[in-house]
Amino acid sequence: MLRTAAPLLALLLTLSACGEDPRLEPLNEGPPAPPGVETVDDAVDGLIVGHRLMAAGEYELALKEYLRAGAEHGLNADVLSALGSANLKLGRLGQAERLLRRATEEDEDFAAAWNNLGVVLMEQGEVGEAAQVFRAAFALDSGESAEIRENLTSALAKLQNPAYTSENTTNFELVRRGSGKYRLLSTP
Repeated sequence: MLRTAAPLLALLLTLSACGEDPRLEPLNEGPPAPPGVETVDDAVDGLIVGHRLMAAGEYELALKEYLRAGAEHGLNADVLSALGSANLKLGRLGQAERLLRRATEEDEDFAAAWNNLGVVLMEQGEVGEAAQVFRAAFALDSGESAEIRENLTSALAKLQNPAYTSENTTNFELVRRGSGKYRLLSTP
């Protein structure tokens, strides 16, 4: 027992001595850039980069950028909704649902998060709940978004007639806060 404790104690003492070295403070800064190399003080916001990657179909990279945005801004409604949308595009429906529900809890007036939650619910076959969620998104949006209106119409049609499909493909639109949208194609 003493043999295994001695190396562990030596390691802990060594590490604690390293923590006092002023050369290690702060840990997030590295050595200065070589002369002549341009440095960047401000990185582009992870949400903006993530939205661009989503539009380009690079969902895994978008997810990484949204995680970076979460580290910068905290897990606010915008970040949670973006993470949920990326997970939806990657087919991770359970994760997407949890994140989008959290986004709607953070900001109950966030129409895009409600819409995207509705899309997840439709993908999971929860048509009744999805229709209610689309209604909430539509009301919060004051009916201004054509995508949310179309999603609500499709969900209500499917709710009234479960065999309803539009040419065997139902198109649901993911939307984000601002002027962007993502198309999600769903096959029944």
